[in-house]
Amino acid sequence: MSIESVLVLGIGNTLLSDEGIGVHLVNRLQQRLGAVPGIEFLDGGTLSFTLAEPIARANGLIVADAARMGERPGTLRLFHNQAMDRYLQGNRASVHEVSLGDLLDIARLSDTLPKYRCLVGIEPDNLDWGEALSEAVEPAVEKGIAEIISLLKSWGLLSR
Repeated sequence: MSIESVLVLGIGNTLLSDEGIGVHLVNRLQQRLGAVPGIEFLDGGTLSFTLAEPIARANGLIVADAARMGERPGTLRLFHNQAMDRYLQGNRASVHEVSLGDLLDIARLSDTLPKYRCLVGIEPDNLDWGEALSEAVEPAVEKGIAEIISLLKSWGLLSR
């Protein structure tokens, strides 16, 4: 499988401790990998409709975000393609202006939904004010980076 362009999107509010894990993860991944042809790294913050265009440009989408899954804090789970869609449909509550599900619905309606999608969800522990990740969640950043690198290799954007 070879994909031409992938958007790696980190979502979250870095002022609310573990809520910002997606942004922290993608920023660290970008620092580690540097510029890679075909890969766009983006801090999606707390989401807005302006993200519809970068999603539409990519034929692969990887999203890193805090995800309530009813697991132990720091648990990491990958949701691929339709599993990602199902998870987002069941999690409509969002403190953001727009939800990730809304953005994917826009892409679906405009026929620009990336064929290959993956949500890297990490169970948060602390969502109070604070710029640092909790001790329970911090180790998940490295796990998430490893999972995304593996995915990018399988999609043909990084050499094995």
